[in-house]
Amino acid sequence: MTKVITTGNFKGGVGKTTNAVMFAYTLSKQNKKCLLIDLDPQANATDLLLNTMSSVYQTKPVFKETLFEAIKHKNLSEALINVKDNLDLLPSYEDLQGYERFLYSTFDDDYSQDHYFSTLLANIKDNYDYIILDVPPQLNKFTDSALVSSNYVIVILQTQERSLRGAEKYIEHLLQIQGDYKLDLDLLGVLPVLQQNGSELDLDVINDANESFGEQNIYTHKIKQMARLKRFDRTGITDNVKDVNDRRVHAVYKEVVEETINRMKMLEGE
Repeated sequence: MTKVITTGNFKGGVGKTTNAVMFAYTLSKQNKKCLLIDLDPQANATDLLLNTMSSVYQTKPVFKETLFEAIKHKNLSEALINVKDNLDLLPSYEDLQGYERFLYSTFDDDYSQDHYFSTLLANIKDNYDYIILDVPPQLNKFTDSALVSSNYVIVILQTQERSLRGAEKYIEHLLQIQGDYKLDLDLLGVLPVLQQNGSELDLDVINDANESFGEQNIYTHKIKQMARLKRFDRTGITDNVKDVNDRRVHAVYKEVVEETINRMKMLEGE
């Protein structure tokens, strides 16, 4: 069965987009068919993957219409871009800013507005093993559309106080929408992204997160500060086995993805 995962936090700039993309990229390397959906009008995930196509694979994107046009025309497959083997992208563009207005003008109630995207996704989801959604760091229809479409949520926690507050509010909303719509939606865990590897602040925030969310809900593996990871925005995602910095980044995400899969198995009783 296809696993649909949203990465979230109501604080921006915490590494949510980078982790969403790296999750999809890493799973695709493991011969899993993956789709990354960029439901954020800022299009940072789209920029990273298109840059990877042009800079690393020397390919150009081919698609028939933008994601927003595909949403209006009820056919998401028209917007699909193949990034690399086992990895497709539903890209964001500026016109996606009209998504909420479209929902409000088309549907009269929250339920219909929030479930519309999931009905479209149902037509293509069986083509994939994993679908990862990236959304804006705000409470809006992008976030609710993603949550309704998902089986799982990973909360990205940068080790700073505002990110912790954003994570708490995000989980509160997750529980509310889960109850309101009776969703089959589970929290996979809270993934810490360290600001200063091993600093006192990092440890303090992680300790606070353990108290707020329960230690069992905090990922054992952490995303440490890595200059190469930041460089991917400029160079695209490089994966040179002879480059120690590339190897380090991909080794970290391999471990995090393995923990994610194990967490899913535990929730599913395997």
